[in-house]
Amino acid sequence: MLTQAVQWTELAREIGRSFAARAADHDEHDAFVADNYAALRENKVFSALVPLEFGGGGASHREVCALLRELAHHCPSTALALSMHQHLVAAAVFNHRHGRPGQKLLEAVGARELVLVSTGANDWLASSGEAVKVEGGFRVTATKPFASGSPAGDMLVTSAPYEDPAEGWQVLHFPLPISAEGVTVNLDWQAMGMRGTGSGTVVIKGAFVAEGAVSLRRPRARYHAVYNTIMGCALPLIMSVYVGVAETAAERALAVARKRGVMPQLLGELENHLTSARLAVDSMVSLAADLEFEPSNELSSAMLVRKTLVSNAVIATTAKALEVAGGSGYLRASGIERLLRDAYASQFHPLPERKQQEYTGRLQLGLDFVD
Repeated sequence: MLTQAVQWTELAREIGRSFAARAADHDEHDAFVADNYAALRENKVFSALVPLEFGGGGASHREVCALLRELAHHCPSTALALSMHQHLVAAAVFNHRHGRPGQKLLEAVGARELVLVSTGANDWLASSGEAVKVEGGFRVTATKPFASGSPAGDMLVTSAPYEDPAEGWQVLHFPLPISAEGVTVNLDWQAMGMRGTGSGTVVIKGAFVAEGAVSLRRPRARYHAVYNTIMGCALPLIMSVYVGVAETAAERALAVARKRGVMPQLLGELENHLTSARLAVDSMVSLAADLEFEPSNELSSAMLVRKTLVSNAVIATTAKALEVAGGSGYLRASGIERLLRDAYASQFHPLPERKQQEYTGRLQLGLDFVD
């Protein structure tokens, strides 16, 4: 009998065939992968990480990392947008296991295949927009770019700064239905790569957020322990996508090389870069320990270091794949140039290399991390 891990990967491979057939068209027309999202929902992939007792698929964190990596072989944009949903589910699983709120969100995703949309990466420590206190809650106004999957999203998981009269500037974290009054999804995602992710701008104008919906208050523009949970949950999922991108580029380059003949050294260089990416992401997945990790600044630093290593190796792999393929790789029909463009997006997820180096260096010196 197949294990659940193999089943999830095989599902990704099976539905990925049709995704691959549409990938170039989504890229050419900056079109969100709506049809792929419909297939994911039909196959209950959005609830894959949700525990069985809450109506989900009961997949492990490691299994979903493998699923995303396989999906990226077929359509990187679909895999990346899905990873943004899955890291929010992973955080809810982690919180539930550790006695913090998370069950309600997990039950909603398990019951209705809700699609979650994150704005956390762009908001980072300071957040953006404004929350104003009103009776029973807050009125929020903000512009949130890079909201991957938002054209098909159900729930925005976001934040906004609020100046508390007694405690000063805070950041409020809360979910907000995308169908709520005052929320608009703009189809303005036109990018170098990952063009099908629908990572456009969500505009919030005076949307009401109930006091009880606020899941976290933290000091504004200061590093908070919540990020140590996010790093452990999110980064292995996200970077698994990019390793799938690199693997596909290498496969395509090797196929061309076998036909036209290239210097073996080039293929050796390609394999070195790809192996570096694989080793680094496998280490990230192991550190996450199927969401049984202990959050800490040290773990976050370890994740971020590996994130940088994966990003650099993935970009190097796809660039070398283009070199191996030669002029034919430069043509859009090869798909390699698209994978190279997709790979470059890896460096912009938190934290970009220079900020990661500062974080890691400050930690080693015993200094607070400052945005």
